Amino acid sequence: MVRVGAMGDILHALPAVTALRLVHPNWEIGWVVEPRWQGLLAAPGAQVRGAGMPVIDRLHFAPTRDWASQPIHPKTAAAIGALRKELLAAGYDAVLDLQGSIRSATIARMAKIRRVIGEAEPRERPARWLFTERIATHGGHVIEQDLELASAVAGDELTFTQAQLPVDPAAEAWCDDLLASSGTRPVALINPGAGWGAKRWPVERYAKVARGLMERGFRILVNAGPSEEPMADVVVKETSGAAIPLATSLDQLVAITRRIALFVAGDTGPLHLACALGRPVVGIYGPTDPSRNGPYGTQFRVLRSPESKRDHKRREEPEAGLLSITPEDVLQAAVGLAAAEPLKPEEEDVPEAEA
Repeated sequence: MVRVGAMGDILHALPAVTALRLVHPNWEIGWVVEPRWQGLLAAPGAQVRGAGMPVIDRLHFAPTRDWASQPIHPKTAAAIGALRKELLAAGYDAVLDLQGSIRSATIARMAKIRRVIGEAEPRERPARWLFTERIATHGGHVIEQDLELASAVAGDELTFTQAQLPVDPAAEAWCDDLLASSGTRPVALINPGAGWGAKRWPVERYAKVARGLMERGFRILVNAGPSEEPMADVVVKETSGAAIPLATSLDQLVAITRRIALFVAGDTGPLHLACALGRPVVGIYGPTDPSRNGPYGTQFRVLRSPESKRDHKRREEPEAGLLSITPEDVLQAAVGLAAAEPLKPEEEDVPEAEA
């Protein structure tokens, strides 16, 4: 499997690979990934498949961001050469490019494997010429498209399977300590950040939603990714210090997300983590299309203005349609979703998604 990043994209690919693992339990499956996302695939120190590595058998690291920043550095050439040697030594029979970029397709070809499988219309179209098998996908959501790609490896008809993520005992213990004072109060996790400004609903509106949820008995946690701490501070201030800011490791974020009763965010990696873990989600969408990369496989509500158009230009200002969504709209969706029976992480049945 080649899907080096980012967080949401890896989580979108995981259901397909999990389904493939369940159908072919004796296969040896490897994954090429950016080192910073390994916590989505393996617990710290995990060497073999099991609780610490539930889906795959091997991790291969491709720090492509570092390579891009120093493309002609001797260390970059050495690292690429080491990855190539590692893939050749592994002796894989097929490689599945779940990213569809020139970069990922090039990594796929490095292993010199006869079967290089990718989408007929990948995200970066020139990548298709590096595939030996081009699969026409028809699903609307990227998770459905990845299922179609994975089905092509052995001709299976794979169906959606809830992703299996690793369990880190240290992160679970940290989470137990953090939530020890919550009692029976449900926990809502709010994530005001997003990859770029056009997707970012104003943080002051998240603060109003947080206050409304607190009035209804929720304990509020605010996730802050790198450089997002000022946004979390706004929510904390507007809730008179009642909301708790979190600056977690990836393993800790997985652990805390397993325990929440509700997640509220825009189109961002932690939202897709909540979906992968079967948590109820309220998604606030603007320039990105939720029918393609919105919540999936869990209970959810999506808010998106009919005026919003798909646009992946990384503009700094929030998209106009996004700004038409009010805190009252989000709070109403959250309360309605919370009124349903909360999903349990250990439940095997996935309720029909709601839009």
